[in-house]
Amino acid sequence: ARDTLPAMLLFVLSTLVVFHFALPAGAAEVAAQGLLWVALVFTALLGLARAWAPERESGALEGLVLAPCDRSAIWLGKVVATFVFLLLAEAVALPAFELFFSGINGPTVAAVLLADVGICTVGTLLAAMASAGRARELLLPLLFLPLAIPIMIGGVGAATADDPARYLGFLALYDFLFAILAWASFEYVVTE
Repeated sequence: ARDTLPAMLLFVLSTLVVFHFALPAGAAEVAAQGLLWVALVFTALLGLARAWAPERESGALEGLVLAPCDRSAIWLGKVVATFVFLLLAEAVALPAFELFFSGINGPTVAAVLLADVGICTVGTLLAAMASAGRARELLLPLLFLPLAIPIMIGGVGAATADDPARYLGFLALYDFLFAILAWASFEYVVTE
């Protein structure tokens, strides 16, 4: 949706500006990295909340489910679309973070990309589940945020640890396991 990306950009930039003024000068790198990950996860949550809105509002999801194709293709298409929106938001967020906190390094970028895969695979499934409920605006954060905690831990660890490979491996394992689980359960979610 064309209103999703501007909202995501405004949110992540506003959040980083507030964090810039909230942290004292020379604040610990770990604190700044933690705030980056909070901003990125909540920005992703904002995009995920709108991921299924067009289908829900137009009633097109029922047509997609009835189409003679593998239903996991619907999930994969939403994952890719959400991934692109998230990358575009991060293309603005990461340079802003560098400007305000000067803490972007190679492991941080690698962690962001790995985290994006996990956020999109899990978040797309949970957004599809939440979109069917009456309290969908409340349900998605309740389902998603506990599953995003390992992503944030892996991201902060990869950005600040002396050996980021352990945390990057953890993020890759998270992506692999949860992508398989989300792919395998999507058909059940959309048909029930």
